[in-house]
Amino acid sequence: MSMSDPLADMLTRLRNGARARFESVDIPLSKLKVGVAKVLKEEGYITDYQIIDQGVQGILKVNLKYGPNDEQIITGIRRVSKPGLRQYKKSANIPKVMSGLGVGILSTSRGVLTDREARKLNVGGELLCEVW
Repeated sequence: MSMSDPLADMLTRLRNGARARFESVDIPLSKLKVGVAKVLKEEGYITDYQIIDQGVQGILKVNLKYGPNDEQIITGIRRVSKPGLRQYKKSANIPKVMSGLGVGILSTSRGVLTDREARKLNVGGELLCEVW
């Protein structure tokens, strides 16, 4: 069965895995998901990710990160742009997530970027999700 929103599935797997205190979660592979995982690693929300070539599609294995007292690093993750209502933002209109404490992830012409990088490079794009 095909999935209507693969990125929302990825975010749900990350959210559920963090709440269940899993060490890692397996996600079906795509270039967009690798870009989002790269941004999450750079921002310190996950420890690492691996690409496993298995079968037709492959697997993205994401290692989750927890604090010193075993608290979740990803306290919230929300899909903004949905298949039924895409959210495109110009560089001047990119919102700050939790007054700058969180990260917005955008798909731009320069690749998958954080909201801060997109503002700095003066590029807009599709606001995929928000993480805090």
